[in-house]
Amino acid sequence: MDASDHQTTRLAPEWLTEPSDPNDLAPGVWPASAHRDADGALVLAGVPAPELARQFGTPVLVLDEDEVRSRARGTLEAFRRAAGRHDGKVRVYYAGKAFLSAEVARWMVDEGLNVDVCSIGELTVALAAGVPPRRIGFHGNNKRVFELERAVEAGVGTIIVDSLIEIERLGAITERLDRRQNVLVRVNSGVHADTHSFLATAHEDQKFGFTLDSAVEAVERIAELPLVDFAGLHCHIGSQIFGVAGFRESASRLVELHAHLLEEGRFTALTSKGAAAKPLLNLGGGFGIAYTRADTPSPIDELASGIVDAVADECAVRGIELPVLAFEPGRSIIGTAGVTLYEVGTTKSVEVGEGEERAERRYVSVDGGMSDNARPALYGAQYSARLASREGVEAPVLSRVVGLHCESGDIVVDHEYLPGDVTPGDLLAVAATGAYTAALASNYNHVPRPPVVAVADGRARIIVRGERIEDLLARDAGIDLPAAAEKHAGNGEA
Repeated sequence: MDASDHQTTRLAPEWLTEPSDPNDLAPGVWPASAHRDADGALVLAGVPAPELARQFGTPVLVLDEDEVRSRARGTLEAFRRAAGRHDGKVRVYYAGKAFLSAEVARWMVDEGLNVDVCSIGELTVALAAGVPPRRIGFHGNNKRVFELERAVEAGVGTIIVDSLIEIERLGAITERLDRRQNVLVRVNSGVHADTHSFLATAHEDQKFGFTLDSAVEAVERIAELPLVDFAGLHCHIGSQIFGVAGFRESASRLVELHAHLLEEGRFTALTSKGAAAKPLLNLGGGFGIAYTRADTPSPIDELASGIVDAVADECAVRGIELPVLAFEPGRSIIGTAGVTLYEVGTTKSVEVGEGEERAERRYVSVDGGMSDNARPALYGAQYSARLASREGVEAPVLSRVVGLHCESGDIVVDHEYLPGDVTPGDLLAVAATGAYTAALASNYNHVPRPPVVAVADGRARIIVRGERIEDLLARDAGIDLPAAAEKHAGNGEA
């Protein structure tokens, strides 16, 4: 390693190791179908990246349909196996907030999953996609009256209530519409997934849910409402979680509350035939994925067994039957299936530090950025990137992939080793962008949002259309749209 290598290494975080091959595709980070063809181009589900760029333009978010479906199916099977060992039953809800479109909603129903929504927009998409209303769960800490009315009218399976005010609203709505409605009470167990500091009560200082004590008051109020039925408890401890320790502690606290409510006879939900429904315990989602080769998420079978066994143990100690268990994975189903393709616009090297501390970092600018992936700017999220149109031939160079926005924080991939010959016109692929990228996308700097394309069996199709400049102009009431559209024809076409 020469002096320049040492200088570059100083800028690299400890978790990032220099690859022997900067063209490799780390297993678990990229979709299982990802490989390079004879020309060195990245291929996703049988479709080469250059073909995708020619057909749909860049940026473009590519979803491997088989990867999404297999992860959805595998998750449901894993939890069914785990529950089956205790003669239990499970429901798996796909967390639509990760990314929702009509096609994705249909994939979930096809694979046996339910769908979780948290806004009137997500609810409308799910219903339009043909998701049976009874298979929808509706979340949110501030559901407006018209949203609750729509959910009750549609026959949504469960509404997860988050405040006493919401309970009162539901009571009035169900009586006005003369419709029964099952609800879950969201509980803040005091367990926080980021630190696993299980006993820190400050973790209850957040906008979601009831504390363990106030949840009892919420259930008692529900019991007074003639058409609102208490179906069970809900808890979500966080996101991007590796391991089961946090779930185990949270399960212990929730089962204690569940046992108390069971003893008090508070569960009032009915089956479609009018019999008493088995209580439901929803432990949320938040299962992590690998964004870089340094990430080591727990296999879904391990997570399912660990969580279900923990609940079963807690129930056995108290001598009660295992409730129906529900889970809400989103990222772990769709995250790894997504790959975003960009075109490289410019590259340059920047010297950092002075004297012996001087080092060099290469900046690679692409034709997207924080408008199509806000997570690095919001959370400091890390990603992996690779050349997609060909293989690089030069040694790896520590690089920072940045966007085109007028922000110094517009970073797509903060730290990555890319071949030294990355050049304008190359295609760059960023892995694991299926979750919370399109869902968080914006029009910052008046940049149109890119299309979402599904690939399967060597074919590609648009499942969410990309925006054009004309779409942005149409929202501006101060612009004469026909004249502006003619003047700007072709700008931002996807």
